Amino acid sequence: MKIDIVLGAGIGLFFFLWVIGYNVLPLGILGVGAFLLWKLVIQRQVLKTAGKGVQISDTSVNFEDIGGQNSAKKELQEALDFLLYTERMKELGIRPLKGILLSGPPGTGKTLLAKAAARYTNSGFLAISGSEFVEMYAGVGAERVRSLFRRAKELASKEKKTSAIIFIDEIDILGAKRGSNISHHEYDQTLNQLLVEMDGLGTEQEIQILVLAATNRAEALDSALLRPGRFDRLVKVDLPDKEGRLAILNIHARNKPLAQDVNLEKIAQETFGFSGAHLESVTNEAAVFALRDDDQEIKMRHFREAVEKVLLGEKLDRKPTEGELKRVAVHESGHALLAEHVHPHSVSQVSIRSRGNALGYVRHYPENDLYLYTQGMLEEQIMIALAGALAEETVLGARSTGSAGDYEQALQMIEKMLASGMSELGVVDVSKISADQRQTVTHDILADLEQKTQRIIHEEKTVLSHLAEILQEEESISGEKFRSYLRTVA
Repeated sequence: MKIDIVLGAGIGLFFFLWVIGYNVLPLGILGVGAFLLWKLVIQRQVLKTAGKGVQISDTSVNFEDIGGQNSAKKELQEALDFLLYTERMKELGIRPLKGILLSGPPGTGKTLLAKAAARYTNSGFLAISGSEFVEMYAGVGAERVRSLFRRAKELASKEKKTSAIIFIDEIDILGAKRGSNISHHEYDQTLNQLLVEMDGLGTEQEIQILVLAATNRAEALDSALLRPGRFDRLVKVDLPDKEGRLAILNIHARNKPLAQDVNLEKIAQETFGFSGAHLESVTNEAAVFALRDDDQEIKMRHFREAVEKVLLGEKLDRKPTEGELKRVAVHESGHALLAEHVHPHSVSQVSIRSRGNALGYVRHYPENDLYLYTQGMLEEQIMIALAGALAEETVLGARSTGSAGDYEQALQMIEKMLASGMSELGVVDVSKISADQRQTVTHDILADLEQKTQRIIHEEKTVLSHLAEILQEEESISGEKFRSYLRTVA
């Protein structure tokens, strides 16, 4: 900012002197010379700091410390054996792996896997972010790449190790497809230098170097980076399944005092779609809630509240009016009632406490993790989404703006149906459907499902009203209590 002010003031002074008739040629030459000298000095300073973004990380993490990624760990360990048994590989004429790419959603443990890989192979470990390579000055990124590989060899020699692992996090910043940053060729130069360095890795080197990289967007990487001989292996690090979530919860809960009522398997079932980072946060927040309550042990209710906080956010101080509270209770009771109708025992929690952007919510959990959905399943999910607004209309006589998010979910599921050939249009190219045709099909699907939902809500109107009253009194009830009340008032 200060440099911009100085430059602006200098240019302004230059034109002012020129306007009043002063000979500005010597001053202009002096100014250009000073600017070039300043740029040279700054660029040299940046080059000197080329290695400052590198972290020499500890490798105290074992593969046993990482839960929920058995498939990724097995595939990674198999690839790392090439680094461990180099002599055997030479005998068989196998070239070593030069790079392994860890790809998956955020929070799934890619960095932990890289650290565990260094421990497993007894290698030196250097970590750096892809953003550290990108600078506005020409040549800096390429110099940082060269410096990184030099430092890896120096570190391994210093620690008397025969191998080193370089971990590049968020490599999509550095390795994006060449030409994607049209106005900044420094990106391409830096990527080219990384390709050159990886080509230079071989079995005859005294110190073996393996490049581990992590990304959330493998599709954005340059094809030259992904070809065999550079990143030879792609290891998928996906969100954990139910067994994986249970393993992660067990790891993070082993140093915490748990009460007798805590059922981690149930928590694992209720946290479909959570990453390892989410689950670590759940156990930590549960401990925080126990501390707030001055309890010596962490109870199941603390875990349930922690799941809600991680999923939806902290409870808000805002208090709806009595009329709004009644409407929210009717709305959420409608969702929960229909969910139990189409998927018995699927409701985990019903609440009218404000969290995040929600005035109330119903939390569901599947009996098993599902990755494929039939047309019937999607239609049932749409009916559950529509039930809140239809409950308001049936009990209170009108709908409210609180259903906007529900309609958005319903429309997204209809888009899935269109893309999967589940509409009257059959298998079509969705991008070529006209707006009028799309609107007609969407309207027909919604009208049919709304009619089915309305019929169920109308039949259960009395039960719905009783459930809404109970929810107003208790504010939040578990799925077990909800089903108990449902049997009582039915």
